[in-house]
Amino acid sequence: MIVLISTPNNPQTHDSILATTAVIIPALNESANMAILLPQLVELGVGAILLCDNGSTDDTARQASIHGATIVVHQPTRGYGAACYAGMEALIHLPNSSQFDVVAFLDADLADDVSLLPRLVDPICSGDADFVIGARAPKHREPGSMSLPQIFGNWLATFLIRLGWGHRYRDLGPFRAIRRKCLYRMQMQDRAFGWTVEMQIKAVEQNLRIREIEVPYFKRRGKSKISGTVRGVFLAGYWILSTCARLWMTKRRRRNAS
Repeated sequence: MIVLISTPNNPQTHDSILATTAVIIPALNESANMAILLPQLVELGVGAILLCDNGSTDDTARQASIHGATIVVHQPTRGYGAACYAGMEALIHLPNSSQFDVVAFLDADLADDVSLLPRLVDPICSGDADFVIGARAPKHREPGSMSLPQIFGNWLATFLIRLGWGHRYRDLGPFRAIRRKCLYRMQMQDRAFGWTVEMQIKAVEQNLRIREIEVPYFKRRGKSKISGTVRGVFLAGYWILSTCARLWMTKRRRRNAS
Protein backbone atom coordinates (compact mmCIF):
# COMPACT_ATOMS: atom_id res chain seq x y z
CA MET A 1 0.00 0.00 0.00
CA ILE A 2 1.25 3.49 -0.88
CA VAL A 3 -0.10 6.52 0.92
CA LEU A 4 0.17 9.89 -0.79
CA ILE A 5 -0.18 12.92 1.46
CA SER A 6 -2.13 15.55 -0.46
CA THR A 7 -2.38 19.23 0.31
CA PRO A 8 -5.48 19.64 2.51
CA ASN A 9 -8.09 21.94 1.04
CA ASN A 10 -10.07 21.84 4.28
CA PRO A 11 -8.18 23.30 7.24
CA GLN A 12 -11.08 22.34 9.56
CA THR A 13 -11.45 25.65 11.34
CA HIS A 14 -15.23 25.54 11.69
CA ASP A 15 -17.05 24.12 14.68
CA SER A 16 -18.76 21.00 13.39
CA ILE A 17 -20.06 17.80 14.91
CA LEU A 18 -18.05 16.11 12.18
CA ALA A 19 -14.73 17.67 13.19
CA THR A 20 -13.78 14.49 15.06
CA THR A 21 -15.03 12.21 12.26
CA ALA A 22 -12.81 10.59 9.64
CA VAL A 23 -14.57 9.51 6.45
CA ILE A 24 -13.17 6.54 4.51
CA ILE A 25 -14.25 6.36 0.86
CA PRO A 26 -13.36 3.29 -1.23
CA ALA A 27 -13.28 4.20 -4.91
CA LEU A 28 -12.60 2.47 -8.21
CA ASN A 29 -12.74 4.62 -11.36
CA GLU A 30 -14.92 7.33 -9.82
CA SER A 31 -13.03 10.33 -11.17
CA ALA A 32 -16.12 12.19 -12.37
CA ASN A 33 -17.71 12.07 -8.92
CA MET A 34 -14.83 13.58 -6.95
CA ALA A 35 -15.68 17.19 -7.81
CA ILE A 36 -19.21 16.66 -6.50
CA LEU A 37 -18.74 14.41 -3.49
CA LEU A 38 -15.63 15.74 -1.79
CA PRO A 39 -16.56 19.46 -1.67
CA GLN A 40 -19.79 18.45 0.09
CA LEU A 41 -17.78 16.72 2.81
CA VAL A 42 -15.43 19.69 3.11
CA GLU A 43 -18.41 22.02 3.51
CA LEU A 44 -19.84 19.79 6.25
CA GLY A 45 -16.63 20.21 8.24
CA VAL A 46 -15.47 16.60 8.19
CA GLY A 47 -12.24 16.20 10.15
CA ALA A 48 -10.47 13.99 7.62
CA ILE A 49 -11.33 12.55 4.21
CA LEU A 50 -9.43 9.39 3.25
CA LEU A 51 -10.02 8.48 -0.39
CA CYS A 52 -8.96 4.88 -0.97
CA ASP A 53 -8.15 4.41 -4.64
CA ASN A 54 -8.63 0.70 -5.33
CA GLY A 55 -6.54 0.43 -8.48
CA SER A 56 -8.35 2.96 -10.65
CA THR A 57 -7.36 3.30 -14.29
CA ASP A 58 -8.70 6.85 -14.53
CA ASP A 59 -7.53 9.93 -12.59
CA THR A 60 -9.65 9.32 -9.48
CA ALA A 61 -6.63 9.87 -7.22
CA ARG A 62 -5.63 13.19 -8.79
CA GLN A 63 -9.19 14.51 -8.75
CA ALA A 64 -9.58 13.48 -5.13
CA SER A 65 -6.43 15.35 -4.18
CA ILE A 66 -7.62 18.44 -6.03
CA HIS A 67 -11.10 18.49 -4.57
CA GLY A 68 -10.53 18.05 -0.87
CA ALA A 69 -9.19 14.64 0.17
CA THR A 70 -6.99 14.90 3.23
CA ILE A 71 -4.98 11.96 1.93
CA VAL A 72 -5.26 9.59 -1.01
CA VAL A 73 -4.55 5.96 -0.17
CA HIS A 74 -3.43 3.73 -3.04
CA GLN A 75 -4.55 0.13 -2.59
CA PRO A 76 -3.93 -1.69 -5.88
CA THR A 77 -5.25 -5.02 -4.58
CA ARG A 78 -8.86 -5.04 -5.75
CA GLY A 79 -11.62 -5.57 -3.22
CA TYR A 80 -14.10 -3.39 -1.35
CA GLY A 81 -12.85 -4.61 2.00
CA ALA A 82 -9.23 -4.20 0.94
CA ALA A 83 -9.85 -0.52 0.17
CA CYS A 84 -11.71 0.08 3.43
CA TYR A 85 -9.00 -1.65 5.46
CA ALA A 86 -6.30 0.40 3.74
CA GLY A 87 -8.18 3.50 4.86
CA MET A 88 -8.22 2.23 8.45
CA GLU A 89 -4.46 1.65 8.34
CA ALA A 90 -3.82 5.09 6.87
CA LEU A 91 -5.94 6.76 9.54
CA ILE A 92 -3.64 5.42 12.25
CA HIS A 93 -0.71 7.25 10.65
CA LEU A 94 -2.34 10.66 10.29
CA PRO A 95 -0.43 13.27 12.36
CA ASN A 96 -3.64 14.20 14.20
CA SER A 97 -5.05 10.66 14.27
CA SER A 98 -5.92 10.69 17.98
CA GLN A 99 -8.56 13.40 17.52
CA PHE A 100 -10.88 11.17 15.47
CA ASP A 101 -13.41 9.36 17.65
CA VAL A 102 -15.77 8.35 14.84
CA VAL A 103 -15.08 6.64 11.51
CA ALA A 104 -17.66 6.85 8.73
CA PHE A 105 -17.75 4.84 5.52
CA LEU A 106 -19.25 6.20 2.32
CA ASP A 107 -19.25 4.97 -1.27
CA ALA A 108 -18.03 7.28 -4.03
CA ASP A 109 -20.97 6.69 -6.38
CA LEU A 110 -23.18 9.58 -5.14
CA ALA A 111 -25.99 7.16 -4.28
CA ASP A 112 -26.20 8.46 -0.70
CA ASP A 113 -27.25 11.86 0.59
CA VAL A 114 -24.00 13.10 2.12
CA SER A 115 -25.79 15.93 3.90
CA LEU A 116 -27.27 13.33 6.26
CA LEU A 117 -23.88 12.31 7.63
CA PRO A 118 -24.41 14.38 10.82
CA ARG A 119 -27.53 12.29 11.55
CA LEU A 120 -25.42 9.14 11.54
CA VAL A 121 -22.62 10.63 13.62
CA ASP A 122 -24.70 12.49 16.22
CA PRO A 123 -25.96 9.40 18.15
CA ILE A 124 -22.34 8.27 18.55
CA CYS A 125 -21.03 11.67 19.65
CA SER A 126 -23.90 12.06 22.12
CA GLY A 127 -23.16 8.64 23.65
CA ASP A 128 -26.43 7.01 22.56
CA ALA A 129 -24.97 4.54 20.03
CA ASP A 130 -21.73 2.91 18.94
CA PHE A 131 -22.68 1.90 15.40
CA VAL A 132 -25.15 3.63 13.07
CA ILE A 133 -26.22 2.37 9.65
CA GLY A 134 -27.97 4.40 7.00
CA ALA A 135 -30.84 2.01 6.15
CA ARG A 136 -32.02 2.24 2.55
CA ALA A 137 -35.73 1.89 3.26
CA PRO A 138 -37.82 0.95 0.18
CA LYS A 139 -40.01 4.04 0.50
CA HIS A 140 -36.94 6.28 0.27
CA ARG A 141 -35.18 4.48 -2.58
CA GLU A 142 -35.16 6.01 -6.04
CA PRO A 143 -36.67 3.53 -8.54
CA GLY A 144 -33.87 1.54 -10.14
CA SER A 145 -31.29 2.41 -7.48
CA MET A 146 -31.06 -1.24 -6.40
CA SER A 147 -31.38 -4.25 -8.70
CA LEU A 148 -33.56 -7.24 -7.84
CA PRO A 149 -30.49 -9.43 -7.08
CA GLN A 150 -29.21 -6.71 -4.74
CA ILE A 151 -32.55 -6.48 -2.94
CA PHE A 152 -32.77 -10.26 -2.56
CA GLY A 153 -29.15 -10.57 -1.43
CA ASN A 154 -29.66 -7.82 1.11
CA TRP A 155 -32.75 -9.57 2.49
CA LEU A 156 -31.00 -12.94 2.62
CA ALA A 157 -27.96 -11.59 4.44
CA THR A 158 -30.02 -9.80 7.09
CA PHE A 159 -32.15 -12.94 7.48
CA LEU A 160 -29.03 -15.05 8.07
CA ILE A 161 -27.77 -12.59 10.68
CA ARG A 162 -31.10 -12.74 12.46
CA LEU A 163 -31.06 -16.53 12.28
CA GLY A 164 -27.47 -16.95 13.43
CA TRP A 165 -27.01 -14.03 15.80
CA GLY A 166 -30.51 -12.96 16.83
CA HIS A 167 -30.32 -9.34 15.69
CA ARG A 168 -32.78 -7.92 13.20
CA TYR A 169 -31.07 -5.61 10.74
CA ARG A 170 -33.00 -3.98 7.93
CA ASP A 171 -30.11 -3.28 5.61
CA LEU A 172 -26.43 -3.76 4.76
CA GLY A 173 -26.16 -0.13 3.71
CA PRO A 174 -22.56 1.00 3.04
CA PHE A 175 -23.31 4.48 4.43
CA ARG A 176 -22.41 4.00 8.09
CA ALA A 177 -20.59 5.41 11.10
CA ILE A 178 -18.95 3.65 14.02
CA ARG A 179 -17.08 4.57 17.18
CA ARG A 180 -13.42 4.28 16.27
CA LYS A 181 -12.30 2.14 19.18
CA CYS A 182 -15.12 -0.31 18.43
CA LEU A 183 -14.11 -0.56 14.79
CA TYR A 184 -10.48 -1.41 15.51
CA ARG A 185 -11.48 -3.89 18.20
CA MET A 186 -13.38 -5.85 15.54
CA GLN A 187 -10.15 -6.87 13.79
CA MET A 188 -11.84 -6.87 10.41
CA GLN A 189 -10.71 -9.72 8.14
CA ASP A 190 -12.73 -9.61 4.91
CA ARG A 191 -11.08 -7.91 1.96
CA ALA A 192 -13.87 -8.30 -0.58
CA PHE A 193 -17.66 -7.78 -0.56
CA GLY A 194 -18.22 -9.41 2.84
CA TRP A 195 -16.91 -6.30 4.63
CA THR A 196 -20.28 -4.79 5.53
CA VAL A 197 -21.84 -8.03 6.77
CA GLU A 198 -18.73 -8.87 8.82
CA MET A 199 -18.91 -5.50 10.54
CA GLN A 200 -22.59 -5.94 11.35
CA ILE A 201 -22.13 -9.45 12.72
CA LYS A 202 -19.19 -8.42 14.89
CA ALA A 203 -21.15 -5.41 16.14
CA VAL A 204 -23.77 -7.84 17.47
CA GLU A 205 -21.16 -10.17 18.95
CA GLN A 206 -19.49 -7.29 20.77
CA ASN A 207 -22.81 -5.99 22.13
CA LEU A 208 -22.48 -2.61 20.49
CA ARG A 209 -25.36 -0.19 20.72
CA ILE A 210 -26.67 -0.39 17.16
CA ARG A 211 -29.00 2.03 15.45
CA GLU A 212 -30.41 2.18 11.93
CA ILE A 213 -31.56 5.49 10.49
CA GLU A 214 -33.63 5.58 7.31
CA VAL A 215 -31.91 7.41 4.48
CA PRO A 216 -32.74 7.94 0.81
CA TYR A 217 -30.84 6.04 -1.86
CA PHE A 218 -30.33 7.23 -5.42
CA LYS A 219 -29.15 5.76 -8.70
CA ARG A 220 -25.39 5.70 -8.72
CA ARG A 221 -23.35 8.01 -10.96
CA GLY A 222 -21.18 5.93 -13.28
CA LYS A 223 -20.99 2.20 -13.91
CA SER A 224 -21.54 -0.14 -10.98
CA LYS A 225 -18.79 -2.65 -10.30
CA ILE A 226 -21.28 -4.98 -8.58
CA SER A 227 -24.83 -4.72 -9.90
CA GLY A 228 -23.62 -3.61 -13.33
CA THR A 229 -22.42 -7.10 -14.29
CA VAL A 230 -23.58 -10.67 -13.74
CA ARG A 231 -20.11 -11.53 -12.48
CA GLY A 232 -20.21 -8.67 -9.99
CA VAL A 233 -23.58 -9.72 -8.60
CA PHE A 234 -22.43 -13.34 -8.30
CA LEU A 235 -19.18 -12.44 -6.56
CA ALA A 236 -20.87 -10.06 -4.12
CA GLY A 237 -23.44 -12.72 -3.22
CA TYR A 238 -20.75 -15.36 -2.83
CA TRP A 239 -18.64 -13.22 -0.50
CA ILE A 240 -21.58 -12.15 1.65
CA LEU A 241 -22.83 -15.72 2.10
CA SER A 242 -19.35 -17.18 2.63
CA THR A 243 -18.58 -14.49 5.20
CA CYS A 244 -21.75 -15.35 7.13
CA ALA A 245 -20.80 -19.03 7.03
CA ARG A 246 -17.21 -18.40 8.13
CA LEU A 247 -18.24 -16.19 11.02
CA TRP A 248 -20.88 -18.69 12.11
CA MET A 249 -18.35 -21.54 12.19
CA THR A 250 -15.83 -19.47 14.15
CA LYS A 251 -18.30 -17.77 16.48
CA ARG A 252 -17.42 -19.90 19.52
CA ARG A 253 -13.71 -19.25 19.04
CA ARG A 254 -14.21 -15.48 19.13
CA ARG A 255 -16.51 -15.72 22.12
CA ASN A 256 -13.95 -17.74 24.05
CA ALA A 257 -11.17 -15.33 23.07
CA SER A 258 -13.10 -12.41 24.49
